[in-house]
Amino acid sequence: MTKSKSFLQNWIKPFIFGSSKEGNNEEDLERIAAQEQKIFTFVTLVAATKDFHPNHKLGEGGFGPVYKGKLDDGREIAVKKLSHSSNQGKKEFINEAQLLARVQHRNVVNLLGYCTHGVEKLLVYEYVSNESLDKLLFKSNGRENLEWKRRFDIITGTARGLLYLHEDSHNCIIHRDIKASNILLDDKWVPKIADFGMARLFPEDETHVNTRVAGTNGYMAPEYVMHGHLSVKADVFSFGVLVLELISGQRNSAFNFQVDAQNLLDWAYKLYKKGRSLEIMDPTLATSAATEQVAMCIQIGLLCTQGDPRLRPTMRRVVVILSKKPGNMEEPTRPGIPGSRYRRRQGSAALSSTTGTSGLSDSHTSSYYTNSASATTSATPGLDRLGKRPMQS
Repeated sequence: MTKSKSFLQNWIKPFIFGSSKEGNNEEDLERIAAQEQKIFTFVTLVAATKDFHPNHKLGEGGFGPVYKGKLDDGREIAVKKLSHSSNQGKKEFINEAQLLARVQHRNVVNLLGYCTHGVEKLLVYEYVSNESLDKLLFKSNGRENLEWKRRFDIITGTARGLLYLHEDSHNCIIHRDIKASNILLDDKWVPKIADFGMARLFPEDETHVNTRVAGTNGYMAPEYVMHGHLSVKADVFSFGVLVLELISGQRNSAFNFQVDAQNLLDWAYKLYKKGRSLEIMDPTLATSAATEQVAMCIQIGLLCTQGDPRLRPTMRRVVVILSKKPGNMEEPTRPGIPGSRYRRRQGSAALSSTTGTSGLSDSHTSSYYTNSASATTSATPGLDRLGKRPMQS
């Protein structure tokens, strides 16, 4: 038995929860990690984080604290340290490790490796130096750092990252929690999708699944919130919300303009139908915006947030539109709002996208990989203090 395989066997033992499915996941993670040789010693991480000094702490979630560190070779890292008392954190922890073990993409946060030392279980990530997107986008002084070209590059990079997860990685991965606080920005402002604790890995022959709901208020697709119907189109919806937030500088879940609209999506759609879509644009973009490009992105955002998931484009289609100046784009229909209805044809397999099984949610945000933590608040019943809808196993 190789050293790495023995390491992963010991690492996995505390995570055994009794189900055969979880057991299979653990075996998959053991096999993947043994192949990838992504192993850090505890001594290395103690030295990198100055013995997990409070000054190096980036944040904390249900899984436990996250620390910034620096390796001997100069690389900066973020170390996720599993709380000894969090059962939900254990499940998200192993889920994230399994899904990210073989994921490599410019627009997805990079998992560097694993560590175990007695009861200590740790995941090691690249450190992303800039703040998470929400820390800039939803603060008036932060938005000044997000001129239009930078916002457009964030939209494009996030779209490419999602396309990779949905179609180009070793298996289809549905993130389930795409939002501004889960988009990290590196020192060159390249966006990186983070926080895979609720993500799911699915076989290629699946088209949809009905599951309990986990996600963040304001970003979840209506068919997922109301019926537990999960597909890649749920991620597409969340991406569409993010696009409209980037353009407007407004948070969908806390939309409070004195206008005749239920939320940001409804406001954008009504203005679009009147030929006044550019009115949603953040005033700080006035001098930097390419208005045709902004209008195109508003239309993309509305196409992605349509109530009927069958009408939403795939991420491949979105990437194509963003990379080429389209001649004619589809006309968006009314956006989906939880509580609204759309006609569903017979046979839900019409959703031509890979989907997955149920999972768990946690009250943490991806900004723990950066130099500050963030929270999404909501008064919606059933959501935790960060706006997430927890899910029971």
